[in-house]
Amino acid sequence: MRCPFCGNEDTKVQDSRQVEEGTAVRRRRECERCLRRFTTFEKFEDSPLIVVKKEGRRESFSRSKMMAGMLRACEKRPISIEEIENAAFAIEKVLRNRQEREVTSSEVGEAVLEQLFKMDEVAYIRFASVYRQFQDIQRFMEELNELVVKRRTLTK
Repeated sequence: MRCPFCGNEDTKVQDSRQVEEGTAVRRRRECERCLRRFTTFEKFEDSPLIVVKKEGRRESFSRSKMMAGMLRACEKRPISIEEIENAAFAIEKVLRNRQEREVTSSEVGEAVLEQLFKMDEVAYIRFASVYRQFQDIQRFMEELNELVVKRRTLTK
């Protein structure tokens, strides 16, 4: 594996562990020249999952793009990167286990909202405000009220 910092091809594995329910391997590596550490992932390559956007455009599903949105929503919240990775994996697993190879962007967004709701209400509202494109404070308040009702029904 080539070092992403200096380009050296001699790196050694410091630690390996299975992630994503054993479907991938995460390796911590160290460059033997510059001594910097970095992480690599080995993953089974599956058939592509296509996301159909609102305007009809199609693009390949990108877990990293989905995670970037989740990370922004979870910024400065008490949520570990591992929790976010696990949630992203769970979403991707559900999407890939469906019979269809295409999924709408709204299905992805709703799946993210579902996972964020379980993790952190503030992250949920942050993501919802961007995803649902609140136009005014009234729509924001409606979403907050829906969140309160949803939480009450779950705690009963």
